[in-house]
Amino acid sequence: MIPRRLRLDTATLWFEVPFVIALRLQAMQMAALSGKPQDATELYRMISEKAAATADSILAVNVTLWKASLDNAMQLMIGRRASDHGTAIASAALRPYGKRVRSNARRLSRKKT
Repeated sequence: MIPRRLRLDTATLWFEVPFVIALRLQAMQMAALSGKPQDATELYRMISEKAAATADSILAVNVTLWKASLDNAMQLMIGRRASDHGTAIASAALRPYGKRVRSNARRLSRKKT
């Protein structure tokens, strides 16, 4: 059974990601219509944030895998059954994306004056 927190994080991403995509598409459309070179900033930001989120996710998953391996090795050494760490690994993978999506949703939804 999937824990409630992981289900909530996944559902939140499921609904927030299209919202952020729509806001970014709107910003890019306005940039294309205005023709200002500084308006391409959002496009470059989007690309660099995706790369950073992927790197953070990979790092978090690897750290969680190492912790799970160490924990399972210790459990097996003392004669206990190995634990299931799948939920922790999935949560570690989603966390960097969720953090950036929430940050972008806040930033992009602010009214520009």
